[in-house]
Amino acid sequence: MRQLANKICYVVGAMALSLPLCPCPLQGDYVIAADRGYESLLAYGVAPDLVVGDFDSLGYRPDHPNLIQLPAEKDDTDMLFAARKGLERGYRRFVLLGGVGGRLEHTLGNLQILDWLTTQGAVGYLAGEKTAATALRRGRVTFPEGMSGPLSVLCSSGVAEGVTLEGLKYPLTDCTMTGSFPVGVSNQFTEQRARVTVKKGCLLLLWEEKGDLYATLPRLQLEPVEEGTYD
Repeated sequence: MRQLANKICYVVGAMALSLPLCPCPLQGDYVIAADRGYESLLAYGVAPDLVVGDFDSLGYRPDHPNLIQLPAEKDDTDMLFAARKGLERGYRRFVLLGGVGGRLEHTLGNLQILDWLTTQGAVGYLAGEKTAATALRRGRVTFPEGMSGPLSVLCSSGVAEGVTLEGLKYPLTDCTMTGSFPVGVSNQFTEQRARVTVKKGCLLLLWEEKGDLYATLPRLQLEPVEEGTYD
């Protein structure tokens, strides 16, 4: 299937309503409601293209023409199943709204979805509860000038090698991070352009969402790096 490289698949889960996080789909974008995310989209006045879930959180089966009813006993969470559907349709950029806060296991599971998307040749951003996050696997991301507040850079699992942080309050050069030790919590943007690089493994990046998510995402510059290349 043709990849929609510049289009976004929104996956919306349950969340406290915040106007700045209202999905803003453009032509060619795709909106999936995951279980109680259907209620969130109704409140925003945004019509989903697809509704999926077992609807235990929502409490009823929505009346929607494009709906996939999932069993209560399943391997995938509703949000992971929704992400799979987006990948099947050719999307490689995902914005996951909600799924942060509430039950800790679901928050951790949604962060793992970001990691998993990198293994599928995709990139995902998770936002909710004033937090934004993404995963970076063997690549480099550049944040634009003007950003402030904390940025945490964590190894998602295993080992991340060749980690370099530039333009942040606490820089690092060619470091190794592990998933068993939380170095990298609460670094700081300095309003200068900042860059995070990892040459092997995967990092989770978490920063403060200040209502500027949709202005920030197009300005993030993502690029791959060659494993073992240190510049």
